[in-house]
Amino acid sequence: MSLVNWDPFSEMDSMLNRVLSTSFTRMPRLSREGAAGAKLEWSPSADISENEKEYLIRAELPAVKKEDVKVTVDSGMITIEGERKQQTEEKNEKFHRVENLYGSFTRSFSLPEDINVDGIRCEDKDGILTVHIPKTHTEKPKAKQIKVD
Repeated sequence: MSLVNWDPFSEMDSMLNRVLSTSFTRMPRLSREGAAGAKLEWSPSADISENEKEYLIRAELPAVKKEDVKVTVDSGMITIEGERKQQTEEKNEKFHRVENLYGSFTRSFSLPEDINVDGIRCEDKDGILTVHIPKTHTEKPKAKQIKVD
């Protein structure tokens, strides 16, 4: 029989992560990895806007190479996923404090119906991934009066 250290707050951490995950999605969350311990998860912050021609998603991805980012569209959802890799430690360098979070991330957003999926494009500049989602040009139906018989 092996002894297991009891952590009275681990279940509360798990519950709070589930309840608050939608309110504080950009904050690092503590996830349990079995008996091995806990790991902080992160996700990039994103701004969503639109103009006359397109919707724009701007995600902050500092220190993430564009080769480590994948953007997919499926079933009315657009997903940005990737990984921020930890820099290799110099042999003669000793870290006193590390505040940056590393690892895999995923952000998904639902898409409106008036988009051109084939025209979606992405660009990465200065640590900001910008996803351009063009709108389809459909005429809005005009109001029409129907005669009542």
